[in-house]
Amino acid sequence: MNFKFLNKVLTIALAIIAISFVACSSSDDDNATTEADTTVETVIDVDSSLFLTNTSAVTITVVPCTLSDGTDTDCYQIIATSTPTDHEMGPWCPENISDDASAGGIWLENGQVYDVDGAFIENMATFYNDSTWLMYDGNGDIYTTETEDDCANAANPNVGTEYENFCVECLPSYVADLTQTYLIPITPVKQTTPISFGGAGGPPGQSTGPSQRGLAFNGVVFDAPAPTDAILGAYTLAPFDDAGGHINLNAGYHYHAATGVSTQITQDDDHAAMIGYAIDGHGLYAQLDANGDEPTDLDDCRGHSDDTRGYHYHVDAPGNNNFIDCIYGAYVN
Repeated sequence: MNFKFLNKVLTIALAIIAISFVACSSSDDDNATTEADTTVETVIDVDSSLFLTNTSAVTITVVPCTLSDGTDTDCYQIIATSTPTDHEMGPWCPENISDDASAGGIWLENGQVYDVDGAFIENMATFYNDSTWLMYDGNGDIYTTETEDDCANAANPNVGTEYENFCVECLPSYVADLTQTYLIPITPVKQTTPISFGGAGGPPGQSTGPSQRGLAFNGVVFDAPAPTDAILGAYTLAPFDDAGGHINLNAGYHYHAATGVSTQITQDDDHAAMIGYAIDGHGLYAQLDANGDEPTDLDDCRGHSDDTRGYHYHVDAPGNNNFIDCIYGAYVN
């Protein structure tokens, strides 16, 4: 028997088997890669029925629109009076340093939420380690803006010294005839890179993105961070009510924190409740889930995805004077 011949045949046969195995394995890997690369993220349209349109405070129509990435699509045009129908506005400033928390609103400082009660006003000099703070008279009555002109003057960035040590309280009656119009894409269009917010609260020198963060179901806007340093720098205080909102004569009533007072939609799977929509059409959800936990996989914008809700955001802790840090979807310019 020619053993050399048999050995050569066996060697060739083994080589052919090995090549076939590698080829099959490569094909399987390629298929797996292709399947992974073509995985489509769930996209959830804005549900206009969630908005509180049972009164004239919020009206919604469909209009054509062009998004920031050039996409021509349809948007919901939401016209709102900035008057919440699901909770009362105020109070903001207590009247006397003897008043309890029910007489005033809240203040956001270093990640904490503080009740603006009489004791808070009385102890501001100690709280801020600055003896200039004295926002009440000898009877304990707190100096508070009383007219629309006072509201306009005290909210001015160049507020005069005559309003030093005033609690700034702008009332709903001052903006009773004001409406705001917002455009939100019906179908969100996610981008590959995040978009920074412009305007107040955005990165210095960058103003390409929108300044508003989104809308609550009651039509009230989730706004940019309040300029608390400027407010305090003028020795004024402009509290938020317990819902995290206060009034500006140009913007109307608006939120700077999500405190759980406005309408929330509970999720069946114990996920955090839905509180509205971001300006790019992605859902906005509370910070914490039903167990009091915050998601651990949020991206730089405070967003992540799941099969039920698609890509969506979770708002920041209310004491941070913030909602989300950027958006990942195209928006209406």
